[in-house]
Amino acid sequence: MSEQPKTVDIILPVYNEVAVLRQSVEQVLAFVDLHPQHRWHITIADNGSNDGTGVLARELEAEHPEKVSALLLTIKGRGLALREAWTRSRADIVCYMDIDLSTDLNHLPELVDLVAKEGCHVAVGSRLAKGSKTRRSFKRELTSRGYVFLINAFFPRLRISDAQCGFKALSREAADALVPKIENTMWFFDTELLILAHRHGYKICELPVRWDEDPDTKVKIVKTAIEDIRGLVRMRFSRA
Repeated sequence: MSEQPKTVDIILPVYNEVAVLRQSVEQVLAFVDLHPQHRWHITIADNGSNDGTGVLARELEAEHPEKVSALLLTIKGRGLALREAWTRSRADIVCYMDIDLSTDLNHLPELVDLVAKEGCHVAVGSRLAKGSKTRRSFKRELTSRGYVFLINAFFPRLRISDAQCGFKALSREAADALVPKIENTMWFFDTELLILAHRHGYKICELPVRWDEDPDTKVKIVKTAIEDIRGLVRMRFSRA
């Protein structure tokens, strides 16, 4: 007897991405149509855009009513967008990817199947694991490796190679149990998720990915680094 297909909700968190939103959504839709082993859905989670991204998200929802939903929030925060989208979704598996599609889409079925078929509760794309292939600046590479070093110093039993790759999937069970506990609403959200998953005994699996840096990234490295260090200190002395 064949397995029933899983429902998968792909969250695309966006902030002022009107220039690339349509192209990326249509690219993802075309890709998942080639992979009918799951029932795919896209949620565009707009967190406070002011460039027309929200309007375009509604247009895409109207054009693809069975496949695309728009979640429009008035407050900025990638973590907030993910938390709201994941907690509202009732899909069997929830995941997310960055709107620039830096991670090769061919990894998406692999990521989802780690949860759907391999018993993982949290599946994480990794740009630093053995077998990954990345193209990015030396500055970004050094920052990522330095951050992983700090995570391992604060949480030596966590054993992850990349906390912040914008390519993750969660089982429904893990999403319901962990996401409401996450306090951070910005970039530390991903790391806090992994720390909580580890503390609560959920199985975390890493997937080496092909990843190409977007030169127009909105990540502010220094500001994000300060936020991450504060988050690590908070979580180190928290028992949530």
